[in-house]
Amino acid sequence: MNRAVEYIIPGQPTSDGAGVKLTRLLGQHLQQRLDPFLMLDAFGSDDPDDYIAGFPNHPHRGFETMTYMLKGRMLHQDSVGNEGLLEDGGMQWMSAARGVIHSEIPQQENGVMAGFQLWINLPAATKMSDPWYKDFQRADIPQYQTPEGVEVTVLAGTSGGVTGAIERPTTEPLVLAAHLPATSHFSQTLPPSHNAFVVLYEGSARIGKHALAPHQLVILSNQGDQITIEADTDAKLLIVAGKPLNEPISQYGPFVMNSTEQIQTALQDFRNGTLTV
Repeated sequence: MNRAVEYIIPGQPTSDGAGVKLTRLLGQHLQQRLDPFLMLDAFGSDDPDDYIAGFPNHPHRGFETMTYMLKGRMLHQDSVGNEGLLEDGGMQWMSAARGVIHSEIPQQENGVMAGFQLWINLPAATKMSDPWYKDFQRADIPQYQTPEGVEVTVLAGTSGGVTGAIERPTTEPLVLAAHLPATSHFSQTLPPSHNAFVVLYEGSARIGKHALAPHQLVILSNQGDQITIEADTDAKLLIVAGKPLNEPISQYGPFVMNSTEQIQTALQDFRNGTLTV
């Protein structure tokens, strides 16, 4: 049975880092409903003033980030010694775990910079594990094409018998970037236990009777075991699903833990310079 659209929520314009303009599609008010996902930001502009200052050094603890670059060049550097250049079609996955301080700085002075950053919660049992980081260029990310010509990039999880660039235990995230030609359709199996949503970022498409538009978060009902999307024009979108942790969520800025006390510890560790120790 196909999952229906439960809610369509417009994204909220905001800024982060050193003034980078973006659209927040998923924020704290949806964390319980879309567990294990904590945040989703979309960024996209051809005005360097909207992105050029980037995201200077800042801390994280207790969760993972996935950054998918549609267009542009961004350099990642962190306190663990990792460095990676994210370019068109590339992805980086970082598990902040017990603590990391990193920066994300544009490596261009003009042109388009566009992409997404998704935050995925870590279970309580691994929030204080060692942090790690891995980046993938476009050629490193598995892709396949359906008989209707739908091009599917498997960023995380498994789709169409293809295993993605990343597989994560416990939360089992599925993250697909799909390009649907006009009048085509695409179906993806979803475990009934997983929360799921869709974000259209180019073109026009439908789920059932619901028309999709860019800059919206489309939350899917948990009734059903697959999603079917029909494209009216050429359409590009993200499909995201994951297994909920069903654990308490306590967030203060860049720290996501299970209790206020743990947040206070994270703040103290950061002030003391021991967050990443």
